[in-house]
Amino acid sequence: MGEENQTFVAEFIFLGLSQDLQTQILLFILFLIVYLLTVLGNLLIIIFIHMDSRLHTLMYFFLSNLSFADLCFSTSTVPQMLIHLLVKKKTISFFGCMTQIIVFLLVGCTECALLAVMSYDRYVAVCKPLHYSTIMTQEVCLQLAIGSWASGALESLVDTTFTFHLPYQGQNIINHYFCEPPALLKLASADTYSTEMAIFAMGVVILLAPVSLILVSYWNIISTVLQMQSGEGRLKAFSTCGSHLIVVVLFYGSGIFTYMQPNSKTTKEWDKTISVFYTVVTPMLNPIIYSLRNKDVKGALRKLAGKKPFSQR
Repeated sequence: MGEENQTFVAEFIFLGLSQDLQTQILLFILFLIVYLLTVLGNLLIIIFIHMDSRLHTLMYFFLSNLSFADLCFSTSTVPQMLIHLLVKKKTISFFGCMTQIIVFLLVGCTECALLAVMSYDRYVAVCKPLHYSTIMTQEVCLQLAIGSWASGALESLVDTTFTFHLPYQGQNIINHYFCEPPALLKLASADTYSTEMAIFAMGVVILLAPVSLILVSYWNIISTVLQMQSGEGRLKAFSTCGSHLIVVVLFYGSGIFTYMQPNSKTTKEWDKTISVFYTVVTPMLNPIIYSLRNKDVKGALRKLAGKKPFSQR
């Protein structure tokens, strides 16, 4: 480290996911493929929704916001991680670390809110179809989208302020692969209790509240689906709900595990593995689960490729 205990940290050093060279190369190849798929998938969704007038609906408005959030969320951590898998010294400046946390929390917490909003949108569409147009107006949807981004900004502001209000002196080695408040707090040179409580309280608002809304929404959707006469319709609805819930469990489950557990002075290898799910895996899965399996999006894909849908041939 080479710094005196009284000297404030100017940069941080990451230990990364692995110290083994071969493992780092394998992880680089794997995460590069995943990141490219994430960028391609989310960009395609944004382009499709922008270009195809059939996708200019409220549901796809939320999906375009989710895709943009996923794109920013993954880009805030993965490119740096890829570079660090190829170099021996994995460093980031103090202000670079602060910037990464601001962006990471902003888009990550926005995504939490957007997933809850989208589940409510589906609940109204399935359970109250006759009232959908009066409940989910353009004005309401715009307010929900703005509110989602505002909640992400508020969460980012609070967590970042509390995290960097603490002094960081001497120790500068982070046992993680990117700057994240729980990992950074282990290096603080002062008592972290108030900061941990602030992060926990914000976690209740941005993690537990949205996931509760999502579970209630899908419970009502499933209850409504069970009353359908069509067996094919029930199967399709269960398939959609099941795939959505898988993403919810991966994203919120791993986030709750990281931000809602008591902080300790050491980072376990399992903690780093868990964070891979919400930083790397779910941004890739979201466009597949929420959009690319959708027949309207598939039609837009064929249209963009210069082919008419089979139904129009």
